[in-house]
Amino acid sequence: MSAPAQRPLLFLDVDGTLIPVGTPPAKQQTRLPVRPDDAHPLLHRVEPEDGRRLSALPCELVWATTWMSDANDVLAPLLGLPALPVVDWSDSDEDHTLHWKTRGLVEWAQGRPFVWVDDEISPADRVWVSAHHQGPALLHRVAPRHGLTKRDFTVISNWLEQVHTPHPPPLP
Repeated sequence: MSAPAQRPLLFLDVDGTLIPVGTPPAKQQTRLPVRPDDAHPLLHRVEPEDGRRLSALPCELVWATTWMSDANDVLAPLLGLPALPVVDWSDSDEDHTLHWKTRGLVEWAQGRPFVWVDDEISPADRVWVSAHHQGPALLHRVAPRHGLTKRDFTVISNWLEQVHTPHPPPLP
């Protein structure tokens, strides 16, 4: 009897992903009330519903952000999420063709299927991950002005369902 397969990982960035950055589109409404004591000037742009959507995904959520443990202290409560594991970043990557997170996320995943949700993913990151990661990976780039959208959740959910669903063995 083999060990049960581990659930895929979802590496989650914050700025530009959960917190839209830049000038928001004219129709975008403030999502949370602006409070003068907020530690981050754009926290009011967090969509609380994203927490429910993230929790519903068939994966293990992991913070992959420079916020580090502050993501658990500040964002998790706004999103209704429990404390999540946090990727601890080693020294910055000297390969300037890759995002500085790329190698660390592949190392952290240790061959497990993963989704990386970020607003700074490049084609070079996709090529490097496909060449150096043993399992399936979806590098999903989010538009930073909008952050995560329903369309993003659909793409991520469909990919996770496809990866997490056991495939029947080939016919003899």
